[in-house]
Amino acid sequence: MQKFASKIAAAAVAASLAVPALAAENQLDLRVSLILEGIYFNELRHGNASPAGFGGEHHHHHGHGHSHSHGHDHSHGLEEGFSLGHSELSFEASLGELLDGFLMLGFDRHHIEVEEAYLTTRSLPAGFQLKGGQFLSGIGYINSRHSHDWDFVDRPLVNEYLFGDHGLQETGLQATWLAPSDTYTLVGVELLQGAGDRFDRFDEGRVDQKSGPRLTTAFLKVGPDWGADHAAQFGLSAGYARQYVVFDDHGNHAHSKEGDSWFAGADAVYKYSAGRSHGHGDVRIAAEYYYVSRSLTHYRQGHDDSWSQRNSDTEKQDGFYVEAVYGVAPRWELGARAEALGITNEMLTGHFNRIHSLDTSYRYSGQITFRPAEPIFLRAQVNHNDFADEDGHSDKGWGLMLQVNVALGAHGAHTF
Repeated sequence: MQKFASKIAAAAVAASLAVPALAAENQLDLRVSLILEGIYFNELRHGNASPAGFGGEHHHHHGHGHSHSHGHDHSHGLEEGFSLGHSELSFEASLGELLDGFLMLGFDRHHIEVEEAYLTTRSLPAGFQLKGGQFLSGIGYINSRHSHDWDFVDRPLVNEYLFGDHGLQETGLQATWLAPSDTYTLVGVELLQGAGDRFDRFDEGRVDQKSGPRLTTAFLKVGPDWGADHAAQFGLSAGYARQYVVFDDHGNHAHSKEGDSWFAGADAVYKYSAGRSHGHGDVRIAAEYYYVSRSLTHYRQGHDDSWSQRNSDTEKQDGFYVEAVYGVAPRWELGARAEALGITNEMLTGHFNRIHSLDTSYRYSGQITFRPAEPIFLRAQVNHNDFADEDGHSDKGWGLMLQVNVALGAHGAHTF
């Protein structure tokens, strides 16, 4: 822990020494912010660890996310008791009217990693903008929002289990176009490397990974003008990964399911500002739905190490969440969220020999949040998990989370 803290301190000192020189030479406007988080977690009653159709390929922990053998070294997973949670150190810079730059380092008590590092243009004509680097995809609503900007402690199941611990986070290029209209209309396309651990998963073992980019996405966001007190945004998104491989090694033989995958999704957000003190009477409602389809072929490795082609099938999974938050008093808000994962849940499980139709899993959450000052919030949340297992049995669990989140420095404005 001391060695890790020294790395953070050294990075901060180096940045502070470099900032004046850079600013003087390049007219660089640099803003630094630090977001610190602490979480207490208690699993009040143990239930099934993971939703049916996801548990064998996704190791479940609690909290912001879950560790995965194919994903990032850094996880948002939480152990029982106290933890540092997920903290962030970010640098935002503007170079005149040419470029904006953003770097975010995510860290907990064990790891530090680059979560986002990208440049965006500022002066392209006709409403166009380019973003290049590593970033959170613009699909949907929650995917591009960092954890300190969520209304609940943990990520929605559908975003996490279909796209990954960090959502859809990739390296590549994004192009957007903001239509010259009274109605906010944003169209975006992304060409991404495709190195994730869920929707664009690739396991080594039988075939080589195709050259990148391997993932393409597109999204549309529309925000009608409903007056000064009301705001809404509706979105559609889709994506295609041209390689998806799951390899399962049993020692004396192995199985592999290989193909491609696509998704389609819809999202809606509504916000009402009551105009009263410190959020009293404000309302926020958000909902998202995603559907994923994978066209896969099953290959089996025999005892002589030769591979034979078996069946070809299509996996289908989906999920949604609906959440609402209401300002019950100045600085106080209550929130509720309902989620379903695997309403359609047709998977090649076991030895990938045939499609199995698995049960739906559910989660219900309630939270209360207190904001003593604008950059600080304290939150208590209760989760009720009703996860089905691979055999169709449901085992309900309960969990309690207490969260404190403090933003220090010049933190940029949040997205809608």
